[in-house]
Amino acid sequence: MKKTIQILSLLCFICTLNVHSQTQQEKGTRTKKSINFGWKFHLGDPDGALYTEKLDDSKWESVNVPHSLELTSMDLNGNQDDKYQKTFMRNVGWYRRDIAVTADTSKKVFLEFEGVHQVTNVWVNGKHVGEYAVGGYTPFHFDISKYVTYGGKNQVTVKADNRKSDIIPPDPGPMDYIKFGGLYRDVYLVETNPTHVTFNWESDISGQNITTPTVDPINLNGTVNIKTGVRNETNQTQKTTVVNRLVDKNGLVVLKLSQTKEIGAGNEVQFNEIGSIEDDFHLWSTDNPYLYRVNTTVFENGKLVDETECKMGFRKIEMNNMQGVLLNGKPIKLIGVNRHQHYGFIGDAMPNSLHYKDALQIKKLGMNVIRTAHYPHDNAFIEACDELGILIYEEAPTWMSIGSNEWFDNYEKAARTMVRNHRNHPSVFIWGAGINHRGYVPRAHNIMKQEDPTRFTASQSSRWTGWQNSGLTDIFAQMIYGDYYWSGDEPILAMEGKRGPEAVNDFMSSPMKIGHIAWTAHAYYTFHPNPDKRDKSRSGMMTVFRYPRPGLFWYQSELTKVPFTRLETDWKEGTQEVIVYSNADQVELVLNGKIIATQSPTIKDDYKNLKHAPFHFKIENFEKGTLTANGLVEGQKMSSDTKMTPEAPDHIILELDSEGRKLTADGSDIIVGYAKVVDKNGTILQEVDMDISFSVKGNATIVGDQTAAHSNPMFTTHGVAPVLIQAGTAVGKIEVTAFAKGLKSGKASIMSTKVDDNAFEPETIHDLEQIKVDLGGNDQLVQFDWTPWNGNDNNAGIKTFSEMGGFTAKIEAIGKVENTRWLGEINVIGKYGFACGDGVLGATKEGLSLELTGLKKGKYQLKTVHHAPRTNTDSMDPNQEKAATYKIYQIPYAKKINISTTDKNGTTVKENSVVTEGSDMQNKSFGNSTQYFESDGINPVKIIFKDPKGAAVWLNNFELSQWY
Repeated sequence: MKKTIQILSLLCFICTLNVHSQTQQEKGTRTKKSINFGWKFHLGDPDGALYTEKLDDSKWESVNVPHSLELTSMDLNGNQDDKYQKTFMRNVGWYRRDIAVTADTSKKVFLEFEGVHQVTNVWVNGKHVGEYAVGGYTPFHFDISKYVTYGGKNQVTVKADNRKSDIIPPDPGPMDYIKFGGLYRDVYLVETNPTHVTFNWESDISGQNITTPTVDPINLNGTVNIKTGVRNETNQTQKTTVVNRLVDKNGLVVLKLSQTKEIGAGNEVQFNEIGSIEDDFHLWSTDNPYLYRVNTTVFENGKLVDETECKMGFRKIEMNNMQGVLLNGKPIKLIGVNRHQHYGFIGDAMPNSLHYKDALQIKKLGMNVIRTAHYPHDNAFIEACDELGILIYEEAPTWMSIGSNEWFDNYEKAARTMVRNHRNHPSVFIWGAGINHRGYVPRAHNIMKQEDPTRFTASQSSRWTGWQNSGLTDIFAQMIYGDYYWSGDEPILAMEGKRGPEAVNDFMSSPMKIGHIAWTAHAYYTFHPNPDKRDKSRSGMMTVFRYPRPGLFWYQSELTKVPFTRLETDWKEGTQEVIVYSNADQVELVLNGKIIATQSPTIKDDYKNLKHAPFHFKIENFEKGTLTANGLVEGQKMSSDTKMTPEAPDHIILELDSEGRKLTADGSDIIVGYAKVVDKNGTILQEVDMDISFSVKGNATIVGDQTAAHSNPMFTTHGVAPVLIQAGTAVGKIEVTAFAKGLKSGKASIMSTKVDDNAFEPETIHDLEQIKVDLGGNDQLVQFDWTPWNGNDNNAGIKTFSEMGGFTAKIEAIGKVENTRWLGEINVIGKYGFACGDGVLGATKEGLSLELTGLKKGKYQLKTVHHAPRTNTDSMDPNQEKAATYKIYQIPYAKKINISTTDKNGTTVKENSVVTEGSDMQNKSFGNSTQYFESDGINPVKIIFKDPKGAAVWLNNFELSQWY
């Protein structure tokens, strides 16, 4: 069955119910605070009553979130489970801490959890609040309002039960990956007014659900539809208004939407608002991931009662059989990786900074897509992909088996929560609607299409079972590890497969092969058989600590445009071939200062579809020394890389991976260090196998130090030993030392930074009042949200406006007011042609003045348009006879003008502002200029438009805005 054009067009929003502010923030709205710090932890006693108020937890371990039930050694703590994981991490963790809540008894109080493995029970002050038994990879919350003591201390107990369950996916297994345990994602205390925006996952009308019926990448405009669920938990009907503001990167409101409804006591209502943007419109793409913000405020009988904020991006995705995938109208080949959230020692318990680092590392390779194998990933990771410009293929938690009806009910709940939680992110564009190693699953597809009909679904087939096409889903997503079946009559996506140039080459051969997502970005923990008894992590272009493995950097040569050359092969005795990755035209090898070879990329069938195939150099006579690879473009060196023949181990170079991030002193943030064993020349000795020890000074610790995780000392892989440094709670300098017998030690340091327990810092919004004024004769045509200002020939124009607190404007030709000419309606083709096909002309050599009187004290922006219109009238125009009588075109006019503005700060002049002409402005911009001025609230502000040569001056319309 052939797939014709399918369109995925939406405005995507990163929606979390967090507090942001307008320029003047009002008090008493929503607060959201991180409560990751200061938990007490006890492992075991699954049937104990460890939630009572008087329980003595003073001897419990002090921990911070994210937290795993146990740290994990590289050999999985010696556990010998198989892929059903019957015993490893199959334990219960108890977490307790006190929280302080507001003294305002009218407030609603919630605990929000981003993810807990895997059945969660919560008690507050010894009373059971509820249970979440859907799984460990999706968010949830509890309303604890009736359990708390307002204005006082409240005890929270969380039981994280990770015991095996046959009804909670991805159990019962088998699983290719490890399901870790613990309170491993962020926890928040949320307080709201009784009337508030609900959490996205509560119901099909809850939270924020935002789409765009239209995204036009050609004409650069878009339509946004914002649906907002609001619940009234008072005891009476409330007249409620929801105001949504779309805010650009500069903090300027570019669109404001408002709707008022009555909400009955105890009811939830969905508000449905729609609007469009045509001016200064920005698209989200993988090359330019432009993000707007949506600020949502809720008013109850005119009083602000709730406020939320979301980041967002406009983008349009299409797919067809001729061009493959198009992003904003341009073909894009999807090249990327699968990703597990596993990390060395800490398992799933990754702080947000490490999620961001994963996305940044993958983006720097030039990749544009990631599949979140095999479950919903952390909000922080999805947000990083939004910010960096990476597309996401996300799937609900499972691997191979489908369980009972009760199992599938939980899978459905998890899938719906996943979609509701991440449906508004611009990065997410495919929902995985099938089970790994199976064909499509109709129920999974239907769930996701019901929740989000705007995105693609994909099935996850394999060559050994199931229907070998997309079935009910939109995309045929195949596992490519060898021969695969493909009919060739619909697009195919390699959602898993081998990595490297040969694998990618195959998927460059046809637009219908829409992309290749390799397995995997990083090594991941698994009980899959592994001959390395020390290390049970598996696969990966990088280690489980994110250190690159051989072959990784070919992707950077193929996918990035910045000049790049990588000498992949070590220059050591016995070398017979040197491999170089480069995006240059040619590469020359220089040995000890002499050129020994220059050649183009290797030509063979396995590389024929690549832009930048690897360079393979045959080496006949090895010579010890320094080898340099120079990337040449048109014979000029653009990039280079050098290696020297390895010598004896000499010292350690310690590097802390701080690029693109800070280390926050919150007690849980982690930075990764790499201790590299090098010779005296600084060459990494990849074949060295030895243990490296670490020490730390300052307010920080080494993760797993002196524990069964065996993290310190740590053995080397590819000559490098990793270390995880966890920040304490005091800001300051942290010094790390790596040392080993017989080697000079390596040192590195970093300054930790202050933490703020507010989950999201308020961002300023410039919600500036604006008026758009269309100038012209009494018969001018006015459309949309423009205010008409009609004038008569030979007279100055005077008009009073109520906007911005009220002001009066006056327009006249300087020196001879009767030379003021007002042009009525004619036809001009182009955007806002109706506002530029009429206007006022100052036909004196002194020019035209615009005087603004009575403006409030403050700063302003004035945009003016200057165009000499020519009629486009034809026989179908009812005003053709009137247009034929106009003589105003015969008056000589200025092609460029000077604009002087006199305000409280004196006079400023902008010279040579362009004036356009004509009846057809379809593909050109009207002449315009922008001035900024400041009113003292007393004296008028005067703007003079003048041609130094004395020709007449056109003014067609203006936009006046408050400024900041």
